[in-house]
Amino acid sequence: MSRLIVLATGGTGGHVFPAQALAEELGARGYRLALITDRRGDAYSGPLGSLETHTISAAGVSGRGKLGVISALARLGVGYFQARKFLKRLKPDAVVGFGGYPSLPAMMAASHLGLKTVVHEQNAVLGRANRLLASRVDRIAASFEFTAELRARDQKKAVWTGNPVRPEIAALANRPYPEIAADSSINILITGGSQGAAVFGQTVPAALGLLSADLRKRLHVTQQVRAEQLNEVEAHYADMDLAADLRPFLNDIPEQLTAAHLVICRAGASTIAEISTAGRPAILVPYPYAVDDHQTANAARLCDAAGAWMTPQSDLTAESLAARLTELLNNPRTLANAAQAAARIGMPEATYQLADVVEGLVDGNGKDGLKPAKRALEAAA
Repeated sequence: MSRLIVLATGGTGGHVFPAQALAEELGARGYRLALITDRRGDAYSGPLGSLETHTISAAGVSGRGKLGVISALARLGVGYFQARKFLKRLKPDAVVGFGGYPSLPAMMAASHLGLKTVVHEQNAVLGRANRLLASRVDRIAASFEFTAELRARDQKKAVWTGNPVRPEIAALANRPYPEIAADSSINILITGGSQGAAVFGQTVPAALGLLSADLRKRLHVTQQVRAEQLNEVEAHYADMDLAADLRPFLNDIPEQLTAAHLVICRAGASTIAEISTAGRPAILVPYPYAVDDHQTANAARLCDAAGAWMTPQSDLTAESLAARLTELLNNPRTLANAAQAAARIGMPEATYQLADVVEGLVDGNGKDGLKPAKRALEAAA
């Protein structure tokens, strides 16, 4: 019988997307797979939706009051015993967690049962659940070469794999950046993650309205707009006679990235992985309320590589964005250079490298052979 790998994930798309990519790759390598997740797992489709799924109790602790924390801890405790029961029955060859509190009970149980364990960290800051697990697991797979909150004693088990992306995104690594010729159209992609970003619906249309008429008529905008803002944003672009494709959810991101000359977006882990894999320049506006401000850390990694420009949401105004767009859109060479820089740190091979880490752990042969992940300077204290 083929070997069994259990994936432990849940929560936001940033945790789920890498698990989906890994599931597809490990399945192609002949492994059997099972999933331990929270109640949101019922909605999964694709590679995760077809797996044998075991649902456990889980809850996040951050941002809750005292009673909320007590309730969340109780639910995590129940989830631990549920996961332990499942794992004792399944007897997997390894358990892979993807951060977030839904993965915590299963990974703690796996550690206590002496199973082989890997956690994958999507962000440039080691998440709180993964911090709790770091000293207990066998391997830590990092998306970024430098990861904040990675302790010195855990660095020896950390490897730099990158953040897995969908095969359709990985294929974009071979697509050239589209040339911006004189007087040709310029494609701008605006996306705010799975929920959209209200600030983009408010600020981007106003900023585009401040551009010169000659520049504005060259633009084609594809924008994710929250449903409650859609009519207002549509009216604004219609008044400007600006070509725009506006939707609450963009289900064709690979196609949109292929055509994009510039992306305006948040700085979630999956977003950074996708735009760097595709090699597209971006204006990044990190979500200001992310736990440990990890989106700012994510954005900094891409900006330090000269592949993007970051603007804190508190500084984002129509005027500042219009000035930035005028500068960039009138200098195609600047955008093309940033595209090349983003592509240099893209890791379309991340799925295969993470699978190698898991397979090497199962086989006990150290197969991964990857560069070590390092503590970020801000975490050195």
